[in-house]
Amino acid sequence: MDRAAKEELVTQLHEVFQNTGVIVVAHYAGLSVAQMTDYRNRMRDAGGKVKVAKNRLAKIALEGTDLADMKDFLTGPTCLSYSEDPIAAAKVAVEYAKTNEKLVIVGGAMGKSVLDANGVKALAALPSLDELRGKIVGLIQAPMVKIVRTVNEPGAQLARVIQAKSAQADAA
Repeated sequence: MDRAAKEELVTQLHEVFQNTGVIVVAHYAGLSVAQMTDYRNRMRDAGGKVKVAKNRLAKIALEGTDLADMKDFLTGPTCLSYSEDPIAAAKVAVEYAKTNEKLVIVGGAMGKSVLDANGVKALAALPSLDELRGKIVGLIQAPMVKIVRTVNEPGAQLARVIQAKSAQADAA
């Protein structure tokens, strides 16, 4: 890797560290190419990305950001998983680490907060942004549905009474 490519990588990583919703740092020693590809595909499907970079370059990219404390996580073979959604990358990383013990979550960051491995796992346990939106829509719709049922019920009762009287008249 020549100097210009290294500078470009440091610039990209610096932007990731400043602008991304969540970053997960994991050790991937022992993962085969197929397993790493599977992990990348799962992350891409969730809206995230996986980047493997030299720790020295990642540490340089951390300089000048609020996440300078993440330098401690950058030892050994590490990969950086990140997404704009504040939970997606953490969910995929934790789920993949459960099925493959060779991917070990070391820590991460959400916004300006540096998280240890347990913090990343706790973040992954939270519902996703889409799930929360669905719950909010359900909570907003529930009172409206009850109001519509209440307004329509007297008319429905009247229709049932008329139908019952009609059925009695037809039977007689």
